[in-house]
Amino acid sequence: MIDDTGYDAYQHAQVEARAASADPHQLVLMLVDGLLDELARIEGHLAAGNLERKAESVTRCMDILGGLDTALDLENGGPIAEELHRLYDFCGRQLFDVSVKNDPAGLKVVHQVMSDLREGWQAMAA
Repeated sequence: MIDDTGYDAYQHAQVEARAASADPHQLVLMLVDGLLDELARIEGHLAAGNLERKAESVTRCMDILGGLDTALDLENGGPIAEELHRLYDFCGRQLFDVSVKNDPAGLKVVHQVMSDLREGWQAMAA
């Protein structure tokens, strides 16, 4: 859910414009970047005790993970696609645990997994 401020609307328009012209590789990087940004927001919301906003950010992260997972070609992607599927599932379970317990400890694990994945995607582009 996007806030109704002008800045948020501008950011949303910028992301949509970048996504419209991005190749699949760039889209994955954009999604991972969005997930990493939301992880930081979750931590901030937990620190501030804003559980409603935390829940919204967790939902965004789960949606991003779901999008990344559904884009996998498990039939033709071989072991790499299967491993990515397991990683996305693991991250989703970690986020669920963070949300239920309101404990940010699991965020570090998800952040590390997704940061490592991002580095791999960037290396493939180079």
